[in-house]
Amino acid sequence: METQALIKGSGNLLDALGGYFVLRFLVRDKQDAERVIKVLAVVALFLGLCMVNERITRRNIFGLLGGVPFEAVVRDGKPRSTGSFEVYITAGVFGATLLPLFISLWSETKTRTIALVGICGATLMTLTSNSSTPLLAYVGGIVSLCFWPLRKGMRAFRLGLLLVLVALHLTMKAPVWSLIARVDLTGSSSGYQRYLLIDNCIRHFSDWWLIGAKDYSNWGNDMWDLSDQYVAAAVTGGLATLVTFILVISRSFGRLGTARKFAEGSRKQEWFLWCLCAAVLSHVVAYFGIGYFDQMQLAWYSLLAIICVYRPVRSKSPAKVAPFEEADTAAFSAPVYAQSV
Repeated sequence: METQALIKGSGNLLDALGGYFVLRFLVRDKQDAERVIKVLAVVALFLGLCMVNERITRRNIFGLLGGVPFEAVVRDGKPRSTGSFEVYITAGVFGATLLPLFISLWSETKTRTIALVGICGATLMTLTSNSSTPLLAYVGGIVSLCFWPLRKGMRAFRLGLLLVLVALHLTMKAPVWSLIARVDLTGSSSGYQRYLLIDNCIRHFSDWWLIGAKDYSNWGNDMWDLSDQYVAAAVTGGLATLVTFILVISRSFGRLGTARKFAEGSRKQEWFLWCLCAAVLSHVVAYFGIGYFDQMQLAWYSLLAIICVYRPVRSKSPAKVAPFEEADTAAFSAPVYAQSV
């Protein structure tokens, strides 16, 4: 059993590193980044239409190829489309987290058609999955885009949000993370199970902090289902893995924030970078409801690859920042692996 676990872990590591570095190698400049988004837009529309068909007929055409059930998943009398994904949640999250990237294409007249294609596909995938996690990720991306006018005051907003969460934790009878149990956008969600996952993970810190936990399934009912990426990182790899995972997210936000400041004066480029931030936030929201384990991982790696190719370029004068358009090819230059996320 331990040998099998080692083989599985090695395979997961190969998938993660191989998938990321292949995308990192292929996405080398701004044109590559836009090309990836356009391809994903076509993929999203195709999958969205297939998932609509699955919802109507309750037959998954991808089931004919094997790997996924032919019969649609039905929960509380409502079909949940999975498309080519293993579960309906990752299918919906795939579309939801791509929405901000497709919206970023709308600023260019020549790419509005493909942007509309992607937006329609992302929306169809989110709705037909009929799950709260994709809907929350979808809404999270839109809400973060709405903060565009407040982009220069986000530090104060983050501090205020932190203070609100601390105040709620001190005044509520239950811990603040119990709010997750109240989330149910479809009438058949399992937010309470997500709350128990987080709560048990915190309570059993001593069991997993070093190298993870082997028997976390005995923490309670359905604790074997690690449908929370943060908990999954903690109990399968330990505290170091969890911290590293959070650092990847933090560095992504930090890199994009710095890049946006360097691009001030170019509203188009600022908006594109803000859309990337919104996409990262969509993933952050989705991670509370699902652990990535199928094709969904490639969507995350694609976003990281796009973020990493951006390298801010200062002008020779320390008081000025080179406009983005003037340093277009330099700003989206060949990858600098020493600065990779």
